[in-house]
Amino acid sequence: MPLSIPQQKIITNKARFRVLITGRRFGKTFLAINELAKFASQSNKKVWYVAPSYRQAKSICWNDLKDRLIEHKWVKSINNSDLTVILRNNSRISLRGADNEQSLRGVGLDFIVLDEFADIHKQAWYEVLRPTLSDTKGHALFCGSPRGFGNWSYDLYKLGETNTDWASFKYTTLEGGQVTQDEINQAKEDLDERTFQQEYEATFVNYSGMIYYNFDRSKNLIDRYKNKILTLHIGLDFNVDPMCAVVCVIEKDNIYVIDEIQIWSSNTNEMVDEIKQRYKKNIVIYPDPSARQRKTSAGGLTDLAILKNAGFEVRCKNSAPLVRDRINAVNSKLKNVNGKNSLYILNSCKNVIKSIERQIYKEGTHVPDKDSGYDHFNDALGYMIEYNFPLRRNFKPSPPTRWS
Repeated sequence: MPLSIPQQKIITNKARFRVLITGRRFGKTFLAINELAKFASQSNKKVWYVAPSYRQAKSICWNDLKDRLIEHKWVKSINNSDLTVILRNNSRISLRGADNEQSLRGVGLDFIVLDEFADIHKQAWYEVLRPTLSDTKGHALFCGSPRGFGNWSYDLYKLGETNTDWASFKYTTLEGGQVTQDEINQAKEDLDERTFQQEYEATFVNYSGMIYYNFDRSKNLIDRYKNKILTLHIGLDFNVDPMCAVVCVIEKDNIYVIDEIQIWSSNTNEMVDEIKQRYKKNIVIYPDPSARQRKTSAGGLTDLAILKNAGFEVRCKNSAPLVRDRINAVNSKLKNVNGKNSLYILNSCKNVIKSIERQIYKEGTHVPDKDSGYDHFNDALGYMIEYNFPLRRNFKPSPPTRWS
């Protein structure tokens, strides 16, 4: 399918620095590939695609980029270890991660794409990447979803309104043309209102105050759980002081928090013993993915190995989900766009309730405050909910069928 009208407006704009704020599934990665190829089509150019991390750059863009360049018979050589493609005209396209700023220094570039730039530290742009464009008078395209007024992405977006070197664009998911109205309606069932506004309507929302703003004592608290329990789903946060677990039951789309465990000056073996002493049910554990390497107990075993050796079924992603994805998953269960509540907490779980009510964002940022100690139960709950009800579905927009 051809590029959509919004995508065509972006690629034909001549501003040196372009900022694209979109809802999810707009097709911005394929747009980025289109722009990388366009700038590299001129001989002897150096072009970079930069994501928040090297791993993200590889997973998001690498295979699609290679496929498109090979399809058009532009490729001279491919270095899979360095994530670099050299074209027949001696231009280079390289993928990089902003998590290693030192690797970004000392290069003169003609064009850069910064994908999901709101999750890249602004210093990486101002102190490292921006100087690489000075000698060449190079260009840059910033792509991403909004992250609130306190994030530097908002400041860059506003530059497009006042600075002639900058141009800014903002499109909703629906305007991108990749997603149907039915899919949008389904997203409303899955998401809370503020998350939907940010992720699908590309709205800058205010990050301040209470993180779990959808929590309502009158709607989300219950006095008891009456149904038969077959399986317990336990979110686990590894922290020595304290180590915390949130014990839940899942019924279709509903989650019931029925117990909490908090052990001070503890380790994973002690948590295992406590869980086994309390419950004789089938148990599924959802730990922090750091459990694959982390060791909070003596004996040389990782936390993940200890849990498995104890006979628990362990469900753990290869890498930690984004903090905002865990937060949004919990908020969406507390109340979605349509006002449906599907997360219920027993009144007896005093620490879980206190944590949800009291954790806030650091002032002027979208970063959760962890100094108050209210993060541990929230993290444990978030691991379990995000694993079972992830907001990021497997969806891949159709790539453009032509290069500009």
